[in-house]
Amino acid sequence: MLASMRDINDRNEVMGKRLSRIATRTGDDGTTGLGDGSRTGKDDQRIAAMGDVDELNAVIGVLLAESLPATMAAMLVEVQHDLFELGGELCIPGYENLATERIDWLDAMLAESNAGLPALEEFILPGGCRAAALAHQARTVARRAERSVVALSRQASIRRQPRAYLNRLSDLLFVLARVANRAAGHGDIMWDRQRGAGTVP
Repeated sequence: MLASMRDINDRNEVMGKRLSRIATRTGDDGTTGLGDGSRTGKDDQRIAAMGDVDELNAVIGVLLAESLPATMAAMLVEVQHDLFELGGELCIPGYENLATERIDWLDAMLAESNAGLPALEEFILPGGCRAAALAHQARTVARRAERSVVALSRQASIRRQPRAYLNRLSDLLFVLARVANRAAGHGDIMWDRQRGAGTVP
């Protein structure tokens, strides 16, 4: 284990130096490098999963550019760091990088954020204030990232932690959308069950 951690640290040092030169041109052939030094196709499922996690982090970054309640913003910054750790685990086959405790933290944040909200008696539509709409967008990207990691797990050995984290995170983002609307003075936008009611043949 100690030897493997030294290998990881050596690769991280090399990666840090490499990042000073962004245009490496090594991917012009349709392949990209993984954290263990191997190369794979840019259409590989592992790369798809990493890309979806990266996109999720970027969407959360846009959400953080909004005026948010301080506790919500602090949570999302923590989530961004967790997603970076999760992406690192996906980038290095066999590497364990996301601590199980981070899933427990998500559960705690979900319970804390939900505690001050009224119970839902109907489905809600994405929207309201801009921050809530962006939280809903992040939620859907989290679901896609989760599906990508599940698909990767059909091909490679992936721990349960990345899947569980993304699953819990999508729930938290749903709740944070409601928190953002409430903070902005908006109510939840309820789905009108009667509006599109059809007839059963």
